[in-house]
Amino acid sequence: MSVIEPAGPEGPPARSTARPRRRRTVRLRTLLIWLAVVPTMAMGAQVAVTAERLLAQAEHLRADVEAAERIGAPLYTLMVDLQSERTVTAARWAGTPGAEEELRNRRQATDRAAAEFRLLAADPVHSAEAFAEVVRRLAELGAYRGRADSRTGAADTTLAYYTGTIDKIIQVYQEEFSHAEDAELTQESRPVVSLLSASEMVAREDTALALAGPSRELSAAGFDQFVSSVGAHRYLYSTWVVPYLPEGDRQFFERIVASPAWQTKVRIENAVVSEHRDTESGVRLPAEVAGWRDAHERFSVQMATLNVDRAREVLVRGEAKAEQLRTEVAWLIGASGGGLLVVVTVVVLTTRSVLRRLRSLHERTVTVAEETLPDVVSRLQRGLPVDGTALPAVGGDRDEVGRISDAFARAVAVSVDGHRQLAAERHGFGLFAAGIASRTGNLVSRQLGLTEDIQDAFGHDEALLAQLMRSDQLTVGMRRQIENLLILSGGEIPDPHTEPMRIADLLREAAAEVEDFRRIERQALDEASVEPHVISQISHLLAELLDNATRFSPPRSKVVIRAELVADGLSVEIEDRGPRVSPARYEEMNARLHSAPPYSVLAENAHRLGLFVVGHLADQLGASVTLRRSVYGGTAAVVVLPRDLLTTPAAPAPAPAPAPAPVRQAPAERRPELVLHSNAPAAAKPVPEPEPEPAATPAPTPATETETEAETGTGLGTETVTGTRPALPERVPQTHMATQLRAPRAPEAAPARDAATPEEVADAWADYEQGTQTVEEELRQDQP
Repeated sequence: MSVIEPAGPEGPPARSTARPRRRRTVRLRTLLIWLAVVPTMAMGAQVAVTAERLLAQAEHLRADVEAAERIGAPLYTLMVDLQSERTVTAARWAGTPGAEEELRNRRQATDRAAAEFRLLAADPVHSAEAFAEVVRRLAELGAYRGRADSRTGAADTTLAYYTGTIDKIIQVYQEEFSHAEDAELTQESRPVVSLLSASEMVAREDTALALAGPSRELSAAGFDQFVSSVGAHRYLYSTWVVPYLPEGDRQFFERIVASPAWQTKVRIENAVVSEHRDTESGVRLPAEVAGWRDAHERFSVQMATLNVDRAREVLVRGEAKAEQLRTEVAWLIGASGGGLLVVVTVVVLTTRSVLRRLRSLHERTVTVAEETLPDVVSRLQRGLPVDGTALPAVGGDRDEVGRISDAFARAVAVSVDGHRQLAAERHGFGLFAAGIASRTGNLVSRQLGLTEDIQDAFGHDEALLAQLMRSDQLTVGMRRQIENLLILSGGEIPDPHTEPMRIADLLREAAAEVEDFRRIERQALDEASVEPHVISQISHLLAELLDNATRFSPPRSKVVIRAELVADGLSVEIEDRGPRVSPARYEEMNARLHSAPPYSVLAENAHRLGLFVVGHLADQLGASVTLRRSVYGGTAAVVVLPRDLLTTPAAPAPAPAPAPAPVRQAPAERRPELVLHSNAPAAAKPVPEPEPEPAATPAPTPATETETEAETGTGLGTETVTGTRPALPERVPQTHMATQLRAPRAPEAAPARDAATPEEVADAWADYEQGTQTVEEELRQDQP
């Protein structure tokens, strides 16, 4: 059997499998998810920060509103009571009749308001510096009252204390009603503080006129304070109050200004400013000042109503603003949640759409790469037409996935075109090689014919005949090698047979193709015949396997070829006693038997093409060839021919009488000239097979036909042919007895000497050594 590469004592050297570290590739699904998650998280964080800021602003507004509601009224009451007490104190200092009783009532009202304010100021929420300053000044109220009662010091000093305390109260108002975080509320709260300041200016005018008393005389400082107060309150009303009042409050203010009391106030102010008379002690006021008190009592109530309404409206507006901010936060969170849900939905749908298209593209690509393209390449290599609709086509899509699909379609088209061109070149080269092989085979056939003619002419010369038979055998091997080239290039072996051939004859014909045919033992265990159109192909296939078996086994060892019918057809097993082969090597050799290699592989294995030829022939015949280890340690090749290649044999004819052995025998039959891709039959000249010489036997043997051609020196090995199976051993009478007791025996024929000449034995050993050296050389070439 064919031994291509025996198992070596050591495996190939270990190769480094380390690969450069590759950067980890992020999956597209992960990228799409991150593309959605990162903006979503950023938007969520922005929404959270905005909501927190709005909620903080709403809570601050609510806290301001609650504080204003809690301290606004007491603080305003305290300011009004202090203004009234200051005016009555000035009147008592000027000696106005009835001022003492009124002062006592005003002080009681001021004390109640101050006590309530102290309770509010004790709350840690109102621990501002302005509150502390008001509380500190209220603590000095008793001392200044004592000075007023005892008339100690100047009246301006006592009145200045009241004025400073009222200024601190207005400052507290300004801080409480200042909403720097909301420009709209700041705009609306600005008139409240301005109204309080303007009212304080009018109250200072009232205090100055009360200090003038019945004498209507003021000090120069008191007169200056009156004039400053007149100018200040007019400026505040015209600049900081009226422009910022809502339409309703502006109309109410205009009604106050148009009232008789306000007009009286304006007339008295103008009279004091323009009609006063300077005296040695100060300034004497005109007589119109007598109507001030009545007018002040009427318009001061209306102005207090405007101040309170404006402050209450600001508080209501602040509460509404705080509620609006909370509503905005709720809407912001809801809208943001809805937006995030929409974004997530869009991202999920988009991701699924993209991944679905990519999955479809991947499936189509894998199908084309693993099924369609290999099938197309295989058909091109076999010279079959290709269906262009099975290949992906360029769709001209404009999106990214479509462009990738189009690029893959173009790559497949380029690959198919390249394989089509290679297949065309392979086919052309096959035709070229087949043509050369056919012409060379014709020359070899002519050479065989010439050798046969010489054998017929000089057959009486045994030495010359031996050399001619040696030349004939070498020429037959040369023809087989040429036929190998014809097979590998796509040609066909011409078959001259027109009648079916028995299995025994087929084994003999295959053995005749081998140079060392004497070592082949043939065993046809079943009687069957082969169809005539496949005889040459089967014979060539078996000859290749037998040739390898004889070349890679010891020269004195037997090569057994055994044929028998099996369930799937005809099984032919060839066993040799060659060197041991590794299981991996068997796998590699069996792979060569089942695949058609390209010319590049054939070129690399030009010195061992037998397996490729066997694989080609097995593929043409539909047969299976398997290499495995034999029971003798060598290699066994099992060939299973399909049943449709066999025919039913006819009834056997009577055996002819033995004929004398011929002088010579040609080892192989002659074939007609090789024809490229042609199966036309030609006349064959088979060489008659010699019959064995009869030998004397003491008793008849079982009904078996046995040829022992090796004993004559002219046969093709040993062949055993039975009708069904070899007969079981039978006992021969007297063989168990001692020699002395046996019956007289007929004289035995002298054993025939071995037909092999010393030169042939030397050539056989030389072939064996050459085969061994070839195997060692192949092992060295295959090792890296």
